[in-house]
Amino acid sequence: MTTATETARSCVNAALEEANRHQISEDAVAGALITEAISVFKKSRSNVDIANEIIFIAENLSEDEDYNFMRP
Repeated sequence: MTTATETARSCVNAALEEANRHQISEDAVAGALITEAISVFKKSRSNVDIANEIIFIAENLSEDEDYNFMRP
């Protein structure tokens, strides 16, 4: 069974490949993907909830550390 993460990763890889063919920066694609993800969130979540989600992700960018809520 395919997971949501696998589906998203496949779409991101396809977007990056297309961007590369058209000489569009990966940074520009990443920004556009964030914008599109927010559009999806807006279909069922409040602005405050979306902001909290983004803040949580931003506060936990390090892959070398546990999530903030897990830290002593």
